[in-house]
Amino acid sequence: MTMIGEFASKTGGKTMYAIIADGGRQYKVEEGHELDIDFRKDLNRGDELVFERVLAVSTSEGVELGAPTVEGASVTAEVLSANLGEKIHVQKFRRRKNSRSRTGHRQTFTKIRVSKITSS
Repeated sequence: MTMIGEFASKTGGKTMYAIIADGGRQYKVEEGHELDIDFRKDLNRGDELVFERVLAVSTSEGVELGAPTVEGASVTAEVLSANLGEKIHVQKFRRRKNSRSRTGHRQTFTKIRVSKITSS
């Protein structure tokens, strides 16, 4: 399903990866990987998403680190769907007050598949 094996055979067994920053988090991504990022209302299924904040890129020549970002590097991904995460239960309890409450929350995520990693 992924093209990682094809790339690994071309680069002598080493896979190309990048570290990107999005929504206050950092993600290590490889071509073909699927991951959940923060929900974005303006994206629809099949849209292309480009990450410009690339902190590091690993290629067959070695690792290129940015200060703070790598110039000319970008990661392109395809939007697959919007999903709900696991349900989290929040319980509040106050002793000797007969006060208890339990609420639930499900975070919405956008599922993407990394299609291309480019570096200068």
